[in-house]
Amino acid sequence: MDRLVLTLNGAPIAVSHLLLAAAALALGLLVFMAASASRAAHQRRLEAASAAERQREMERVMAILARQNAELSGRVRSVAETLGSRQSDLARFVAERLDAVGARVGAGVEASGKTAGEQLAKLNERLAVIDAAQARLTGLTQEVVGLKDILANKQARGAFGQGRLETIVKDALPQSAYAFQHTLSNRMRPDCVIRLPGDSRLMVIDAKFPLEAFTALKAAVDAEARKYAAARVRADVGKHIKDIAERYFLPDETQDIALLFVPAESLYADINEHFDDIVQKAHRNRIIIVSPSLLMMAVQVMQAIVRDERVREQTHIIQAEVRRLVDDVAKLRARATKLGAHFQNAQEDVAGLLAAADRIAKCGERIDQMDFAEAADITGVEKLKAAE
Repeated sequence: MDRLVLTLNGAPIAVSHLLLAAAALALGLLVFMAASASRAAHQRRLEAASAAERQREMERVMAILARQNAELSGRVRSVAETLGSRQSDLARFVAERLDAVGARVGAGVEASGKTAGEQLAKLNERLAVIDAAQARLTGLTQEVVGLKDILANKQARGAFGQGRLETIVKDALPQSAYAFQHTLSNRMRPDCVIRLPGDSRLMVIDAKFPLEAFTALKAAVDAEARKYAAARVRADVGKHIKDIAERYFLPDETQDIALLFVPAESLYADINEHFDDIVQKAHRNRIIIVSPSLLMMAVQVMQAIVRDERVREQTHIIQAEVRRLVDDVAKLRARATKLGAHFQNAQEDVAGLLAAADRIAKCGERIDQMDFAEAADITGVEKLKAAE
């Protein structure tokens, strides 16, 4: 009996069973290995046949490639020859084109250089003009800054107003018709006085206008500040009007009206537009507020008055000159009459000369034609006339 080795699921398994199973397994392995070897040999045969086919195909392709390579070499040689000839033609064409382009570029560069030179010259001229304008602008800026400094200083501002007043008066009136800083009998010294013809009283012009309140009014940023500045304007200008009325109205020495000079047209416009009460107060005090243009008109009127007075003062001189002019005209008439008589005598003499010239011309024609009979007749007639 076989010896039991183990039990599987209740079935006894002996050694013989194991041997049989091992033999069957070995046989199966041998069969599998034989089949595997057969398949491997078949696969190798197929691969060898495929490799041989690929080799033949590769040789055929290589032959085709060799043929095509030979054809391509021929074509490349022909193309190289064609390209060589074309390259020479292209080089010649490119050289010609480069020469033409170089000539055009040179001409263009020369024209551009000439144009650029002209433009640079014009630019330099404009820059010179701009430099001059800049210099003038710089000078004007300095003058404006200086004017601002002048107007910021009360005394300097008064001198500025006095300067404008003096310029206007000096340009229109003769020196004897005005005076600056003239001392009155009450020891007051107005900025300017004007002497009107036929009147010993002086016309007073004051140029010390209060400007601080107007500056504060211009700088005001709210209603309260503007109200305060306007009140200050009324107070300052009103006080100045009162001072002029008290200082410069002197009986039998000054005129019944005085002029208050405002050195700016805009300031005069602001006074008339926003401060009519000040203007009315000045009128009640017999003071006229004038701007530079109005002062110039007033001075021109005074100039006309001075001129008329001078004409009246010189009337007797003008009459004497007219009488002398009439005498000269009478003498001129007598001399013209004498000259006319001389011209009449000269015309008669010229007529006689022309008649003698005609007779001489006729005598010359007769002599030229050998016609002496008429000459003898004429001689006889002349003798009879002489005898008579």
